[in-house]
This record gives sequence, C-alpha cells and structure tokens, in this order.
Amino acid sequence: MPAQPLDATPEQLARAGQKQDEDNKAKAKPLPKGVVLGPDGKPCRTCTSLSSWRAMTKQKQPDTVATTTPLAGHTSALQSPADCPPDVEQLGRSSWTLLHSITANYPERPTVTQQTETKQFISLFGKMYPCWVCADDFRAWMKEGNEPRVSNREEFGRWACEAHNAVNVKLGKDSFDCNKWEERWRTGCS
Repeated sequence: MPAQPLDATPEQLARAGQKQDEDNKAKAKPLPKGVVLGPDGKPCRTCTSLSSWRAMTKQKQPDTVATTTPLAGHTSALQSPADCPPDVEQLGRSSWTLLHSITANYPERPTVTQQTETKQFISLFGKMYPCWVCADDFRAWMKEGNEPRVSNREEFGRWACEAHNAVNVKLGKDSFDCNKWEERWRTGCS
C-alpha cells in the first residue's frame, strides 16, 4: 500500500488559525488530498508529498527528470527533481535514517550527561522538524507516555522503533519488528 498523505487534524488547523468560516469554505477551492496548509495559510511544501503538490499545481509528471539519489531499496515512482526541496516523504525517510543511526551508535552505558543531551536533542528535533504537522504529532506522541528512553542503547533503539511504527500505523504502512531494530540499524542484515 502506498504511503498515505498526512493531513493536518482539525485541532492543528485551528491552532494554526486556519479554521475557515462557513462563507469562506463555500468560496474556497478544495485542495487535493494530502496538501497541508502551513501556519501562514499557504500550502506547505515540506508537509506535502510531491504527488499531492503536483496535483495541486496541475503539473504533469515528466517522462524523465533529474532525480536525487535515493538510498538503495527506497525508490519511489515519483522522484523529486534535484533542485527541489524534499517533500514530506523524502524528509521522513531521511529523518528516520538519521534517528535510527543515532540510536544504533548510542553508548551501551551512556553517562548522565549523554542521556540529558539526547533527551534535549529529541525534544528540539520535535520542535524544529520542518513539517509542522509531523512535528506536532511527534511531540503529542511523546507526551502520551512515550518520552525518549535513553538509559542504554537497547532501550533507545526500541523507543525509536516504536516511534517509527506509530507513524507507520498512522500512514497505513506495515510495522517493523522492533526485536530486529539492532540487526537493521547496527549489525546489518544476515
């Protein structure tokens, strides 16, 4: 099943001041599924997939495009031209690669300082993430009893896997077996 676009919830739209009155709703041209408006009320390029962006701008997918180089095994039918900013899907894949790589290289016995700094990093990551809808969801998930577990590598790796699976479920994707997180991100597939 292809990734489902992440749409802003009504609560997120209200927080961003995007709740339209009934008159404006009647006049507003509906946006294609998956197009997310930013806090400024304009379509958010970072929160919208390339396919949804093209549908909104009515761009035809070119037969050949200059593409960014994807990770092996992570090709999609629709590649961003090299001079375009990453869409929500490319940004997500890259972010998860970074986070899982950090957990895989986290110390087995981190110092108190390393634990504190890691929690600060994850908190800031959730605040600064370019897609505001994704950032809101990540912070909300952490507040629901899913604070980063950073007392050791195994705990942190499982936490990152659970965080990733929470997003996968929301997007209609399969969950990853968190018992295999270290094999996937640290020791390599056998």
